[in-house]
Amino acid sequence: MSLFQEIKNYEPLNEQEARDKEVMLKYILNNENCLMRENLIAHFTVSLWTVNKARTKTLMVYHNIYQSWSWIGGHADGIEDLCSVAMRELQEETGVSNASLVSRDIFSLEILTVDGHIKKGVYVPSHLHLNVTYLAEADENEKLVVNEEENQAVKWWTFEEALKASTEPWFVENVYKKLIERC
Repeated sequence: MSLFQEIKNYEPLNEQEARDKEVMLKYILNNENCLMRENLIAHFTVSLWTVNKARTKTLMVYHNIYQSWSWIGGHADGIEDLCSVAMRELQEETGVSNASLVSRDIFSLEILTVDGHIKKGVYVPSHLHLNVTYLAEADENEKLVVNEEENQAVKWWTFEEALKASTEPWFVENVYKKLIERC
């Protein structure tokens, strides 16, 4: 199934998701390179809300660019199968290799603002991430590995701790609380 069809089939949880869904569908139709980060206005990214089997904890990384505890994710970079991108990012950013998607269905949608920043010595202008989130389960006892290019730490948090650990208020209020509620 195409990304367009996956997003079209997704049932939004709230007004934010409904509005973001509309924008994403229009953007796909009007931007051939929407899966490439070379599109400096907006491009697709994927996130993974990774929980333990009891669904009482989430796995987060301390992100180098955003200087905050955050969910796991990355750029589509031309790959339309965002589930595979999400699972690759989980392994790259945390070392977790035995996780599984709860479903290949989209878990949430959000359009995220990204401030201009330096990455690998190059300035990246402010832009939007058209983000698709999936839900994964992992064993909280599996060995975690820090990917120093991406993050400074990897840690399991209870949901309550995760909300306090993140220093990005918009994410806490509009994304993480929504994801916790959906679990």
